[in-house]
Amino acid sequence: MVAVPRIAHRHVEVDGVRVFYRESVPDRADAPVLLLLHGFPSASHQFRRLMDTLGTRYRLIAPDYPGFGHTVAPEGFTYSFDRLADIIEGFVLRLGVERFVMYVFDFGAPVGFRLAVRRPSWIAGLIVQNGNAYTEGLSEAARSFIALRPDVPGDADVVRSLLTLDGTRGQYLTGVSDPALVAPDGWTLDQHFLDLPGRQEAQLALAFDYHSNVERYPVWQEWLRAHTPPTLIVWGRHDPFFPEPGAHAYLRDLPSAELHLLDTGHFALEDRLPEIAPLIAKFVTATQQPS
Repeated sequence: MVAVPRIAHRHVEVDGVRVFYRESVPDRADAPVLLLLHGFPSASHQFRRLMDTLGTRYRLIAPDYPGFGHTVAPEGFTYSFDRLADIIEGFVLRLGVERFVMYVFDFGAPVGFRLAVRRPSWIAGLIVQNGNAYTEGLSEAARSFIALRPDVPGDADVVRSLLTLDGTRGQYLTGVSDPALVAPDGWTLDQHFLDLPGRQEAQLALAFDYHSNVERYPVWQEWLRAHTPPTLIVWGRHDPFFPEPGAHAYLRDLPSAELHLLDTGHFALEDRLPEIAPLIAKFVTATQQPS
């Protein structure tokens, strides 16, 4: 018999934001919970194959942030990483989830680490996939991007150049050893959402706020040292934004973390799911064992 999970697609209101999320319905009501925090410029759809792979065993919950995917924010919403974290914190409270393994990727890292600092008791474990928290993990391209400011002529145009189909496709394919393994559906759907009214303005605001994340790196590193969550690091080593040193840097504060470097780029789940999914399953199962 083939085990195929049921995946539910729902909305919940949080502070005026209609948050869309998808979650797997596992066989056990007490199954371990994973909170999946997506990256830029994607949304919860980036986790569809992972949910199909592990959804019978675990409750995987993947929300779309304001400004992404199917989530709808009210007019006048302030797009900043603090506000994204506010909404995801409220989302978790609305769902009544009290303990989970948190998967952070790309933008999911600044959202997730803000959440962890505010609610450390929620974090049963941490899965980091190309989600940066160290200056060593910033490429020259990333540093140049972070230095952009809204009041500097031409800087907004630099950001907008990343919000095109070519820019979105490039994020998926750069550093990938076999592009045939990456479905075009991901970047096509991402671009659909980027082209919706108001979405590019939201992304501009978040781009110009990204420096606030780098400023918080010492706080997040202190949190890691203080709480030492069980941690699995899976990292596409050819990521043009967050290169391999960013993965190794976690071991400075989490020497017991499990690190796997993969021969791929930024969106590692796209072509390396067969390697990543078993690592996640083993790790999540281990977090449920008595210490």
